[in-house]
Amino acid sequence: MPRYNRVTLVGNLVRDPEIRYVAGGNAVTNFTLAVNRKSKEADSVDYIDIVAWDKLAETSNTYLKKGTLVLVEGRLAIRPYESKGGEKHKAAEVVISLLQMLSRAKINDNASNAEPQDLSRAL
Repeated sequence: MPRYNRVTLVGNLVRDPEIRYVAGGNAVTNFTLAVNRKSKEADSVDYIDIVAWDKLAETSNTYLKKGTLVLVEGRLAIRPYESKGGEKHKAAEVVISLLQMLSRAKINDNASNAEPQDLSRAL
């Protein structure tokens, strides 16, 4: 069966990921990717909110940091929310199911890895 809601992005983390645990103990990590967009008129950057759940959330929080170049794949999710002032808004975010590090990343204190790391496969 084809996948209709599928998003693939390559970009750099704008800041370090933030992890939290929701009711039931599930981990959720949020981060933002800066994705370059080129056009005939000018180059620009889109800032895309990314959400990772459970083991992928924990892995993202452990290995990613500001500036890391990653490829993510997932689905676009639009969720409503209400501001403190009671105004209704919508947030667009990509809920990822695959994460691959494309830039060199320090894996532990003694070693670094120059190969792209598919962190979603380490689950």
